[in-house]
Amino acid sequence: MSDWAIETSGLRKDFGGKAALDGLDLRVERGSIFGFLGKNGAGKTTTIRLLLGFLRAAGGEARILGQPVKGPGSGEELRRRVGFVSEDKEMYPYMTVGQIIRFTRPFFPGWRGDLERRYLEVFELPLNASIPHLSKGTRTKLMLLLAICHGAELLILDEPTEGLDPAITEDVLRELVSLSAAEGTTIFFSSHQLSEVEQIADHVAVIDHGRTVVAGALDDLKMRYQRLQVVFQQVPAAPVRWVEGAEHVRQEGRTVSILASRNVDAIVEQARSLPGTSVERHPVTLKEIFLEHVRSN
Repeated sequence: MSDWAIETSGLRKDFGGKAALDGLDLRVERGSIFGFLGKNGAGKTTTIRLLLGFLRAAGGEARILGQPVKGPGSGEELRRRVGFVSEDKEMYPYMTVGQIIRFTRPFFPGWRGDLERRYLEVFELPLNASIPHLSKGTRTKLMLLLAICHGAELLILDEPTEGLDPAITEDVLRELVSLSAAEGTTIFFSSHQLSEVEQIADHVAVIDHGRTVVAGALDDLKMRYQRLQVVFQQVPAAPVRWVEGAEHVRQEGRTVSILASRNVDAIVEQARSLPGTSVERHPVTLKEIFLEHVRSN
C-alpha cells in the first residue's frame, strides 16, 4: 500500500492557453492533516477538481489512495473512499436534513451509523429543517457529516470554514482533529485562513502559479526557517552576496531582513564578520513563510 493519500507528479492543466497548473508535484501522507495554500488563482481549486476526476489533466500524473486519477467518468469506487466538501456548500434545495442523509446512505456500503449519530448531536443538526433555510455554517456541518459518515479514508475540503463565525469554526476544526486522531482519516484542505491551518495542520504545501514553492511538515518548516534582522553601521557600498540559504533578502537603508531556510549559523557568522554589524534571530510564522514565497513568485 502506498504511503501517500495524494500524489501528483508534473501535473499540468491549461485553460484558454493559460497554465493553471504548471508541473505540480505534491505528496500528502496518509493520516495527515494537510493544509493546501496559495493566493487566488494559484491553482488550488483546479488541483482539487483534477484529483476528484471532475477535470482531465493536460499532462503529468495524479494518484489518490494509490489509484490513478483518469479524469471525468472514472473512479466511482475511488470516490466512495473520498469525501468532499465544496466551497459553495450547495445541496439539493428540495430536501430536509433528514431526507438528504437518508438519500445518501444507500450509495455507500460502508456508511457509519455511529458517526452519523455522533455528528447529528455534536453539530446540532435539525433533521426536519429544509436545506434552503440552513445557515452557511449549518450547511457546512451537514456536508461534513455526509462526507465523514460514508467511511471516507480521505477528506478533501475546499475552504471549509469560509464565512463561518468563530464559534462554528472552532467546532469544525476541533472535529476534524478528532476525526484524524480517532479514525486515521487523511484531511486535505484548501484555506486562506492561515491561522486555522497553523492551528490544526501537521503538513502544508504552498503553491503559486501552478507549482509547489514550499512543502513539508509544518513543525520542520518553522524550525528550519528563521528571520534575521541585520543592521549595518553604514550602508554597504555594494550589495552583500549572502551564503546559500538566504532565500529572501530585503534591504531598507542600513537594515536588511533575511528569511533563511538553511545555513542560518553561517549567514549569522557572515553578517557578524562585517565591521560594526549587529544581528538578531527571530522565529517565523506560517504566514511569514507563505507571504515571502508568494510575493517573490
